Amino acid sequence: MKILITGGSGLIGSNLIPILRPSNIAVYTRNVAMAEQILGHKIHFLSTLSHLSNLDDYDVVINLAGEPIAAKKWTDEQKQKIEHSRWSITEKIVALINAGDNPPKLLISGSAIGFYGRQQDQIIDENFSSAHDEFSHQLCERWEFLAMQAQSDKTRVCILRTGVVITKRGGALQKMLLPFKLGLGGPIGDGKQYMSWIHLEDMLQGIAHLIANKSCEGVYNFTSPNPVTNQEFSRELASALSRPCLFRVPSFVLRMMMGEMADLVLYGQRVVPKRLQESGYKFIYPNIAQAFDCFRK
Repeated sequence: MKILITGGSGLIGSNLIPILRPSNIAVYTRNVAMAEQILGHKIHFLSTLSHLSNLDDYDVVINLAGEPIAAKKWTDEQKQKIEHSRWSITEKIVALINAGDNPPKLLISGSAIGFYGRQQDQIIDENFSSAHDEFSHQLCERWEFLAMQAQSDKTRVCILRTGVVITKRGGALQKMLLPFKLGLGGPIGDGKQYMSWIHLEDMLQGIAHLIANKSCEGVYNFTSPNPVTNQEFSRELASALSRPCLFRVPSFVLRMMMGEMADLVLYGQRVVPKRLQESGYKFIYPNIAQAFDCFRK
């Protein structure tokens, strides 16, 4: 197969490429030099899509590009940057797919469980329709809408609503590790909010599963079947690091540090991967204690 990946130098993309070998991989990136350092030289890099009239040369397109959502405080300017980095490339990719006579058979496009907005402890699968209208929902709703415009009798579209990715290799979890390693980690706020997570290996193998199974299309929650509260998440992480879990981060402290972005961790969603499991995918790391084994010495 010939596969085009956007966001290929990010956490998921860079670890996905070895899984997809021996397929012929092309990566779209604005910074080829940096991408070569991360991915090596055996990749075909595209620094622009403007020379392409369609994507008929590719069998699969995997669209993972986007400004990290938790990199900086959500100023109006940063929100626009987060939106533009996702919406613009998705529009371009979809336009190129629709311009072809023999388009890619599959578009896999990123999203996040932030689509659902803040929720309580209700179990949420892909059929849940009462999303809380806030920035994360608005961001993902538009992102998904744009990607779905590529759906046709020639191209199936799969949307990945991803939870917190657990790995030692980077990602959002790395921001949490230092206080836990110092023995200062603990629950955030009251700790009762749910955290929906997925181990990196299940993320990668889940994507490979969608590629291999031609009946798969539409929205998929990429989360473990066993979401946990923030308190349980914190306790298991501390245990894996052989550290205590005694401290608690008050909500007001987090808001002072992160502003509106604090909502991502102060509120949660109890999301389950109903459609992924129904399609036949078997999780490698279904439980949080198993997932955190990678941190145990």
